[in-house]
Amino acid sequence: MTKHHATLLETVSVTVPEAATEAYEAALTTVCASVGFFRNDATGGWRVEGVKAVAVGDAALAVALALAEAATGIAATLERRRTPAGGWLARTRASFPEQQIGRRFAVRGTHLRGPASAARITLTLDAGLAFGSGEHGSTRGCLRALESVAWRRPRRILDLGTGSGILAMAAARLLRRPVRAVDIEPWSVQVAQQNVRLNGLSHLIRVKLGDGWRAAAVRGGAPYDLVFANILARPLCAMAPDLAANLAPGGRAILSGLLRTQARWVVTAHLRCGLRLERSLTEGLWVTLVLRRQAIAPNQATSLPAASDQAASLSCRSWL
Repeated sequence: MTKHHATLLETVSVTVPEAATEAYEAALTTVCASVGFFRNDATGGWRVEGVKAVAVGDAALAVALALAEAATGIAATLERRRTPAGGWLARTRASFPEQQIGRRFAVRGTHLRGPASAARITLTLDAGLAFGSGEHGSTRGCLRALESVAWRRPRRILDLGTGSGILAMAAARLLRRPVRAVDIEPWSVQVAQQNVRLNGLSHLIRVKLGDGWRAAAVRGGAPYDLVFANILARPLCAMAPDLAANLAPGGRAILSGLLRTQARWVVTAHLRCGLRLERSLTEGLWVTLVLRRQAIAPNQATSLPAASDQAASLSCRSWL
């Protein structure tokens, strides 16, 4: 996408019952690399929305929406609105207060004045186009999960689908380690780079444009001791074999962007690739998973056996 197109954006969305969210997520993903879910507490419905370049992929989107309707039996009206490059998830600054997350972190907008808490690691960024301002349950869950694994002092760290860069920055500040961060969206890369500079972390964090595990910047740092992927259920499942192949023995992965109803699917996909569920954390309707690749004994083969379907099912039932 060119720099020009990155400023000509629109938000497309549908409102559907929870049972139809996965089908309509898949439909929007055909043209939107970033898709999010937002629940209407008053009605119980879900708004599934994404950002795309104006007038790009409209025919493919229409076909995908028709398929989602056929698969679910639920018709949904597509809504569109023009979105400035700095405006997705934008809100008045006064409505973005400091977020205190877990035991260690605080997230503050640039509009806030006064001293930061000396007892917390403070990250400064504004709500904007790229996901990750500390308000969403999946982001909060990832930060809490980071606290739970920090004592292991991982050295090689990757933030896959970095969005605003919040997780990369949190890891760099807490662990004082270099972090590789990658995103498929040019505007997310730009926002993350700005946030990294704003927080004085350019010496520790490299933010690159790239398509997930295919990116040279990602492959060049493997194997990783810690991987963040706060994305969505469907791409997490698709990338499970790549994650298992690029995670160091004893390494951890923190996965989120999941509704509780989607977690079993994601867990099973990773169990089949030889990873193990270490813990899960819940923030409202959202679940964060901490997965582990088993350490390899000196006399053990380097490849890990895939878990059987039966083992995967048993492991899922043990925590859900």
